[in-house]
Amino acid sequence: MVPPTSNDPWLSGRHFGIVIDAGSSGSRLQIYSWRDPRIIDLYKESHLTHTLPKVEKGSKDDEGWVFKVEPGLSSLSSNPTAVGTYLKPLISHAMEEIPPSLHSSTPIFLLATAGMRLLEPEEQAAVLENACSFLRSSTNFKLDDPSETLGPCGSSVRIITGEEEGLFGWIAVNYLMDGFKSKASSSAKGKEKEVSFPRTTYGFLDMGGASTQIAFEPSEEHVQDVKGKGLVDVRLRLLSGEEIRHKVFVTTWLGYGTNQARERYLGRMIAELNSGQEDDVQDPCLPKGLELMESATTDNHHISKPHKLVGTGSFEQCVRNTGPLLNKDTPCPDSPCLMNGIHVPPIDFSVSHFIGVSEYWYSSEHIFGLGGAYDFVQYERAAEEFCGHDWKGIEKQHEESRDKHHLGGDGEVIEDGKLVGVGVWGPKVEIPRLQMQCFKAAWIVNVLHEGLGMPRITDPGGNSTTAGDRVVEQAGEKGLGRPPTFQSVDTVGDIAISWTLGKMVLEASKEVVPSKKGDKPLVDPVDDIEDYTDSPVKPIRPPFFSVSLDAIENKLASHLPPSLTRESLGFSPVLVLFWMIVFLVFFIVAWPLRRRIKTSFLRFMRGKKDIYGELMEEGRFVNGNGLSSPTLQSSSWIRRLFSRSGVSRNGNAHPLPRLRPFIPTRSFSVPPPSGTSLDDMGGATVVSSTRYTMSRVPSPAPGTVVDGYDGQQFLTSRSRNSSQVNLVNLAQRPPAPISRTNSTLVARK
Repeated sequence: MVPPTSNDPWLSGRHFGIVIDAGSSGSRLQIYSWRDPRIIDLYKESHLTHTLPKVEKGSKDDEGWVFKVEPGLSSLSSNPTAVGTYLKPLISHAMEEIPPSLHSSTPIFLLATAGMRLLEPEEQAAVLENACSFLRSSTNFKLDDPSETLGPCGSSVRIITGEEEGLFGWIAVNYLMDGFKSKASSSAKGKEKEVSFPRTTYGFLDMGGASTQIAFEPSEEHVQDVKGKGLVDVRLRLLSGEEIRHKVFVTTWLGYGTNQARERYLGRMIAELNSGQEDDVQDPCLPKGLELMESATTDNHHISKPHKLVGTGSFEQCVRNTGPLLNKDTPCPDSPCLMNGIHVPPIDFSVSHFIGVSEYWYSSEHIFGLGGAYDFVQYERAAEEFCGHDWKGIEKQHEESRDKHHLGGDGEVIEDGKLVGVGVWGPKVEIPRLQMQCFKAAWIVNVLHEGLGMPRITDPGGNSTTAGDRVVEQAGEKGLGRPPTFQSVDTVGDIAISWTLGKMVLEASKEVVPSKKGDKPLVDPVDDIEDYTDSPVKPIRPPFFSVSLDAIENKLASHLPPSLTRESLGFSPVLVLFWMIVFLVFFIVAWPLRRRIKTSFLRFMRGKKDIYGELMEEGRFVNGNGLSSPTLQSSSWIRRLFSRSGVSRNGNAHPLPRLRPFIPTRSFSVPPPSGTSLDDMGGATVVSSTRYTMSRVPSPAPGTVVDGYDGQQFLTSRSRNSSQVNLVNLAQRPPAPISRTNSTLVARK
């Protein structure tokens, strides 16, 4: 689709945001948009003052704002270089939908969920790095700067926890259900009375295949009781610039999603059988007459062996059999607890109202047609009828429904107040859903009522229809307030309830100018947590080097004695060992090079000047009285160096046998000046090529050995042209030609 043009009124003042939900089965790109909060005239639109920015779909049509690819991003763990190819269709779609002029101001987020959490840290790092690199090189969309703790794309490309999904979902639910409206908006100019029931935000329930989450705002009384322990600050900003803050509790129960719960149920049920029994397993959680071959994932050979399950279709028995899977008897270290010993603040269901998404919606609406306001009696009756129905009849009705292309479904077909059929389902309902519907319905009932403690609305008469209006009215009569205690919802208006929407509401809220100077910038809730010790949210930091060390420590922890663990020592033994190894490697490499390092350091300290050149230029021998350079006289370490290089502590010259090998030589003969006798000079005469400088040195006694040289003594001097002259006294030998070393003439006798 061609993006809207710049003169399109819909595009005027509109901002965009992109979220890629990288799940386990696929990655879904969703484009959202909102009007720039800075250009909204609140005087003309005063009804918006106490609301959040309005987040809408990012395209004018109903389909362009969503695009999905399969399989999941985590499937590329063995080939991370293919991430760019995998993401290219998603990015190309976003670039087509959003005008090019707005690309640089459009934030993009790739937030990975369940599938990526299961990978090893090194695999996570490789996938995330390649994803970040592709987004930076192939798009102009806005990305965070690199961060040492969050990774190369900051918070724009990362893995989020189940708790973070719950927090974003909680924001989305309350945004769509007007749960964030301030009290000032409840009464216009004080003329309207306050609502009759206590004003509160909605709780959020989400159930998938592997886990289930809860996020809600406890009452003020309970917040004070727990002293804020385990609560997360969620900060948003209304269009007026007013900041609103809510303390939200969120937690996740791993293994409490429908698929994982089914696995645990099978293992428990098969384990109760005699290990040698080969008879069919009677399963009340399957429709009557359905036969399946299933096995539980376990190390026990008997349990993991496929067993033939035969459905008996008893919803009541299924509820009883799945109840123990809640693990209500698990010890509770921090009371109160709900399921599996996990602490949850008290929930006042007379005030708190919950919205359920995902499996809560699918199991209610797709089969029973009971999505929306929840009534236990109606739900239980529909489940009992479905489970007790013969499986062959369910299959037949499924085929008929598919042939007729029904768009929706009523789980029950009622004529004259009597149930005459079941299973008029839409084309989206597949056979696996029908096979597991009885179990999933029973599991949801247990989680809601036995697990979370939600009260059942008991009505002996019940209802013969599935009208939601009656449920709302009944909920008010039972004293549970309005709206009803629990609703299963998929969309509100034309916007689907998704954690990605909550993320975009937060991003749009960040653009509102605060009403007070000095207000803290808005950030994701997880970034507002100062101490993760008591927090239910344990963020997944990018699995780069620091996380790899943690992974190593976790693997070694079980092999270390308790006295050497992080908890006992107060620090990480793995980190200490790591730095010790780094220091040892550095020492091994640096020790053989210590002399060279010392020499380089000394040269650096004296301005990279040649020590010998400095001595020859500044230090002069005057009748053996020493050096005249104040620098050399004041530098003890240089004097020590010179004491080994031809000058004693008192400045007298002595032989320099070690200097000779360093002097490159080239020789030619020069006749001595006429009338000059070497003997008359007492030993040696020095002739310079440009200036004759003569210095008399007494000859040693015959037979004297000086520094291993018989009858030789060296004296180093330097003239203004930096020419070096070596004086050699060879009185006992016949005259020799004059030799020149570089610019130095050496006269030998």
